[in-house]
Amino acid sequence: MRAEDEDRIAAKLARVMAVACVRNTQLETLHAGLTPVSHTGDGSDVIVEDAVGRRIPWSEVSRINDDEMRALMREIVDRLYTFHLRIDDPAFRAEIDRWAAMTAKWDAPKPDPVLSAIPAETPERG
Repeated sequence: MRAEDEDRIAAKLARVMAVACVRNTQLETLHAGLTPVSHTGDGSDVIVEDAVGRRIPWSEVSRINDDEMRALMREIVDRLYTFHLRIDDPAFRAEIDRWAAMTAKWDAPKPDPVLSAIPAETPERG
């Protein structure tokens, strides 16, 4: 297979997996709610006061607790696992193709620097 075709397929698959396995999860619940107003645009002018009176700069506020993170990661792993198990099912593929259409205008994916830094045993495509 040509490198261009591999890249095109990998990009489409990455976007579809992001929608099916990450976006439409508890992440949506965590994303819901009010976003504080920031006149600086970077949140440096936003302070959160907690129940014991601590004033915490927005940049230092954890927006997800350990239980929420654990539940989110379990759901994502389960969805990725199910995605891989069902990818050869024609009905599932038809649904995936519908989801792919909604990602068509997303930015093109690019290689992640952390994963790309892992040494390869096979020569990189070029």
